[in-house]
Amino acid sequence: MKPHADLVRFEELWPCVEELQALANEHGIDDIFQDNGGKILQVLLRTGLADIPGREGNDAIDEAGAEYELKSVNILKTKSISTHHHMNPRIVAKYRKVDWVFAIYESIDLLGIYRMAPQQLSPYFDHWDAKWHRDGEQDINNPKINAGWVIAKGEVIFQTENTLHLQTIAKLRKNGKGFVPGQVRVRGGGRAR
Repeated sequence: MKPHADLVRFEELWPCVEELQALANEHGIDDIFQDNGGKILQVLLRTGLADIPGREGNDAIDEAGAEYELKSVNILKTKSISTHHHMNPRIVAKYRKVDWVFAIYESIDLLGIYRMAPQQLSPYFDHWDAKWHRDGEQDINNPKINAGWVIAKGEVIFQTENTLHLQTIAKLRKNGKGFVPGQVRVRGGGRAR
């Protein structure tokens, strides 16, 4: 096999990636290429939050000791923000105790960071609890939160000044304002519960 001609460019850029990884290590992120590590680093630095190590529990903590759930989405791939692969009342109860920080990306460009209190997310939590009980106490596989709804309802922590990106944010906000958690779009444009 013969290396691609762009390998030279890649190797020239690699020292910058190593510097970014060194910075990430200082903030508890051991791989910027895994599990949105680079994006998490950017959100932590932009918000002043600190990473909480491990896969269980909440994601970040502030100087006062308050913990946060962190979520991000690349709107070029989906307009829905992933939550948890085994949603159940225990997870929902954990989620009801902390504020959430949502990072909205377009590819790797950060469009905005939004904060929501658990009370604001209650329509989602209530819907998930009801669905879990209604479906015979079966864990829900990764229910989603609408990105437009977050942009429309959340407190702006950071928002880009890029005009094109602001237009994208405005469109998502408009589409999310009337969104009601628990309603699902069905083919043909109607809504069903």
